[in-house]
Amino acid sequence: MSDLTSLLLERIASDGPMSLADYMALCLMHPEYGYYTSRDPLGGQGDFTTAPEVSQMFGELIGLSLAQNWLDQGAPSRFTLAELGPGRGTLMADVLRVGRQVPGFVEAADVLLVEMSPVLRSRQKEVLAGHDPRWVDQVSDLPDGPLWCVANEFFDALPIRQFQRAGRGWCERRVGARDGALTLGLAGETPQEALAHRLEDTSEGDIVELCPSLPGIVAELGGRIARHGGAALIVDYGDWGSLGDTFQALSGHSPVDPFATPGQADLTAHVDFEAIARAAPCAHSRLSTQGAFLERLGITQRAQALANVMSDAQLEQHIAAHRRLTHPDEMGTLFKVLGLMPRGGIVWPGLAQ
Repeated sequence: MSDLTSLLLERIASDGPMSLADYMALCLMHPEYGYYTSRDPLGGQGDFTTAPEVSQMFGELIGLSLAQNWLDQGAPSRFTLAELGPGRGTLMADVLRVGRQVPGFVEAADVLLVEMSPVLRSRQKEVLAGHDPRWVDQVSDLPDGPLWCVANEFFDALPIRQFQRAGRGWCERRVGARDGALTLGLAGETPQEALAHRLEDTSEGDIVELCPSLPGIVAELGGRIARHGGAALIVDYGDWGSLGDTFQALSGHSPVDPFATPGQADLTAHVDFEAIARAAPCAHSRLSTQGAFLERLGITQRAQALANVMSDAQLEQHIAAHRRLTHPDEMGTLFKVLGLMPRGGIVWPGLAQ
């Protein structure tokens, strides 16, 4: 039994079953035993791989589209260039590298990374050496000024609560203990004001997920964009609206029991993009699939240009990377893209209003 399992069982014995959100928060960010605070989870030797690690094309296209949006909004001489949950810093490094092709863009950018993991901060510092990035713990710590922001696979790691429909009310799914092991059970039926609108599109027994921290984070981002200009690009797996149990754990790139080894597996849930749009105090784009978004930005043309100087195994890996990012059976359809922007403002290239 792991140390974190013991701590969780002790807390449940003392305080009773906990929400899934509390369980996720402890598993992911416990100061000593948390998943993100104790390791670098990315890459072939880790538990999952994100799009920037699949191919440089992802970061290049986002970087150039970001710079174009900056130009379209008058190229402010100073702005915050932020990334939420920047992983190893690969995406930001690609954005800054291609951003040098746009005169004045990199010079105007104040690079801020929203990251709590000391392990990942150390890795980001190495990758972004020479760019003088700064770090903040949360979105509310970002400066109140023009903001261009990217959040790739950030919202899926935010803790969620799960509710199961019961008549005109809801039973929360909570983490408890049985025979010395962690298990998921149902609390009693209670009304949930935040889910009142979901009584119209759900049936008995349906599960709906809520992310408690999402509205506040989106309000912080959207408020800065509404007041000072800029844009945010949100890329993640999920869809418009939440329906069903999407809570999952990954270890070694494979699904595992989310309650078997707390702190040793990545815990995520699908993102409700409708909730993001509802919470934004600014305008938002239409929801797009990642594949369509990247194709509109010219990923196939970029892939062909890179392929001209490749051969053998390198070329095979490159073709596989293009497919992984765009094909409907890979990341192309599962992952979605949503843009936030000023009302009446210019939409992020590759998206539609």
